[in-house]
Amino acid sequence: MSRPDAPVGADWLALREPADAAARAVELADQARAHLPAGRLVVRDLGCGTGSMGRWLAGRLPGPQHWVLHDRDPALLDRAVTGLPAHVTAEPCPGDLTELDAARLAGTDLVTASALLDLLTVDEVERLAAACTAAACPALLTLSVTGSVLLTPADPLDAAFAAAFDAHQRRTVGGRRLLGPDAPPAAAAAFRRLGARVVRAPSPWRLGAGDGALVEEWLRGWVEAACAHSPSLATETDAYLRRRLDAAARGELRVVVGHADLLALPGRGA
Repeated sequence: MSRPDAPVGADWLALREPADAAARAVELADQARAHLPAGRLVVRDLGCGTGSMGRWLAGRLPGPQHWVLHDRDPALLDRAVTGLPAHVTAEPCPGDLTELDAARLAGTDLVTASALLDLLTVDEVERLAAACTAAACPALLTLSVTGSVLLTPADPLDAAFAAAFDAHQRRTVGGRRLLGPDAPPAAAAAFRRLGARVVRAPSPWRLGAGDGALVEEWLRGWVEAACAHSPSLATETDAYLRRRLDAAARGELRVVVGHADLLALPGRGA
């Protein structure tokens, strides 16, 4: 699945990896495990980045595993291949995966992805659902943004920046209209229409005094994206960021960023 904008940096992925690991819904991973066959597993990780999903999930799955790692960035793929646990073998699969189909999923026991669905279009999500269900392959799709952001203490401009950010997430890039926070319900509906049983769970980031570097980087990106959609906010940006970053530096700012995880089990009914 191709990233729609500039390549995602390895530094950002490393910074967010602990928060991602803490947020993912362990109960969905446990349910996925219960539906996997015995023996060596083949797992396909879509948009794998540096392999954080594999590092989080491989130890929660049984036995020997072979991970097929998909990303368009060769440098990230190199990191992912070498960064997985010792009991896992891995192969890189570079390129754009928007044309993934059931034939390419043949022999795959589990499809995974992390922070990916919101970067796709509705057609791409529907094709992914069709490929997984046709191949009778479970899918564990984690950390899709929901559009919910709660900053404490509150600021009068929080709602304006949040609304502009959500609109930016739904922007059109290269003729592709991204789903953004509409991705979790769109994916659930797509899998259910094809007869899959879908289980969803919240997976929010909960950031506080010990997450200063991540809070700052996330906040700057959040505000920048909001201003890209609503340039009128630019006159408020410097003062707003200063207030928020000062609160974070004092250990007073708490941030809850909404995400959702989804497990689709093909052929088991809606």
